[in-house]
Amino acid sequence: MLSLDPKSLQTSKLHSYLLSAVAPRPIAFASTIDADGRPNLSPFSFFNVFSANPPILIFSPARRVRNNTVKHTLENVKSVKEVVINVVNFDMVHQMSLASTEFAEGVNEFEKAGFTMLESELIKPYRVAESPVQMECKVKDVVALGEEGGAGNLVICEVVKLHINEAVLNDDASINQDKLDLVARAGGSYYSRANSGFFEIPKPLSSIGIGVDSFPEAIRTSNVLTGNDLGMLGNVEALPSNEVVQQFIEDISAKYPNIKLASEKEKHELAHNYLSFGDVSSAWKILLS
Repeated sequence: MLSLDPKSLQTSKLHSYLLSAVAPRPIAFASTIDADGRPNLSPFSFFNVFSANPPILIFSPARRVRNNTVKHTLENVKSVKEVVINVVNFDMVHQMSLASTEFAEGVNEFEKAGFTMLESELIKPYRVAESPVQMECKVKDVVALGEEGGAGNLVICEVVKLHINEAVLNDDASINQDKLDLVARAGGSYYSRANSGFFEIPKPLSSIGIGVDSFPEAIRTSNVLTGNDLGMLGNVEALPSNEVVQQFIEDISAKYPNIKLASEKEKHELAHNYLSFGDVSSAWKILLS
């Protein structure tokens, strides 16, 4: 058995061991606002429920291991002591991953990831309309666990309003776990789907993805492409050129002889099929043809 002294390990190595060993972990998709009222949205897997009376949730925006900086969420909950904790199900997991990109301060991750901002009833931060359960919370305390990179910050929240999509409820108003279809975080790029098993989502680009807000409207509002499709498409760094698109269409015209005459809906359906295999590059070329 490999036995390790945490103090002898680099923080990044210890961080990796802990995240792989303590898994799967529920995800707090935290919506906050800054002192100027600008929304922010970010996922955290150091998260759980700790009390029912009072109803207390705790999540931890840790200091970044690589450079010891803090996340906008932590700054926001200190200045505006309110947060919405949205749960994450499988239908929105790729968009959630896109929202985890380290966009610049003031950038609206709702728009970048293609989520709908829904006004809360008792607090200022917005809810994620696509989330099946949204919990409006007042921040009771923020407890710093250290000052070095990797140190956690416990954000202790009291739920003041709970919103549950009726589509995930049983007849007796209890939550149906299969319908809820939650996802959880594991080590590296791994996630876990509550009613199946582990799967992978590539981490967002170290460079910034274009985001859903930069899509042509017909793609952004497509009735065919799913939220996960949009999340995958939004994580590319740049769109292919017209020349690359046209060459790709020529290359696949033997397999899809009607591709040049395809309707917008047919192109979206074909792109959706490519995305189901993780082929984002080909999907974009089809959508832009």
